[in-house]
Amino acid sequence: MTKSQNVRVTIILECISCVQNSVNKDSRGISRYITQKNRHNTPSRLELIKFCPYCSKHTTHGEIKK
Repeated sequence: MTKSQNVRVTIILECISCVQNSVNKDSRGISRYITQKNRHNTPSRLELIKFCPYCSKHTTHGEIKK
């Protein structure tokens, strides 16, 4: 029983509001989280609500390409 592909993949979640506001203002940074997802259960891009220390509130973090 060998698997050709790993089912779990490492993804990076990035704050959406920091990315949108960095065009308009000088942002101190962009909040990023590293996590894993199951490729078979969640084939689409993942979005979670996480705390952003730069916005000082809970915001939507979306999956980005590596």
